[in-house]
Amino acid sequence: MTASNAFANGMVIQQRNLVEQVADFLTQAIIGQHYAPGERLSEVQLARDLGISRAPVREAARLLESRGLLVSQPRRGFFVRALDAAELNDIFDLRLCLERHALARLVEIYDADKERALHRQVELMCEVALKDSDSRKIEEDLIFHRMVIAFAGNRRLLKAFDDITHELRLCIALIGKTHAEPDTIATCHWALLDALASGDPEQCREAIDYHIGVAQHYVVKGVGESS
Repeated sequence: MTASNAFANGMVIQQRNLVEQVADFLTQAIIGQHYAPGERLSEVQLARDLGISRAPVREAARLLESRGLLVSQPRRGFFVRALDAAELNDIFDLRLCLERHALARLVEIYDADKERALHRQVELMCEVALKDSDSRKIEEDLIFHRMVIAFAGNRRLLKAFDDITHELRLCIALIGKTHAEPDTIATCHWALLDALASGDPEQCREAIDYHIGVAQHYVVKGVGESS
């Protein structure tokens, strides 16, 4: 994917928030695997394609390095981060801790309003799974899980989740690449709502353990087979 092609399709860089716009473009390209894990990004080529100077490209790359999407190597530049099995396991392990605790809190205060909101989000995810881009699917998936944590009512828990959101984007993208039936990634969220509706903390724990455990299995197994 070249920057020129992307912007020919309607994405226009403007001077305002230029670094963030470049960072958003690169994020979408990385998540869509238009840049392969381990691939070097050419600041010169990107700046030329986008019609901007190298400075905002470099700042955007540094921003994505802080978010865990790129890594820098002295005198060589920036490379797309390639997560290995150990790193993936660490991310999924932390995610499980956060979401297991969130569901344990949420089941105690679950009400009709929260249920309706989460139900609408899963319906949207199922619609998106049939027709939209991979990046849209990933964003709606993250929105669902962020809603669960936000509804749990612990702002520190939510901040911890937000801190790993960019790495989770990479993980969810890998699920779509390695899962035998990617469309089921959306529909499997119904089980989490059933567990919450049951009012049983143990059922919630089992549901989230299975939900994240299956994702972890597909991703780590897929990375292992490709390495």
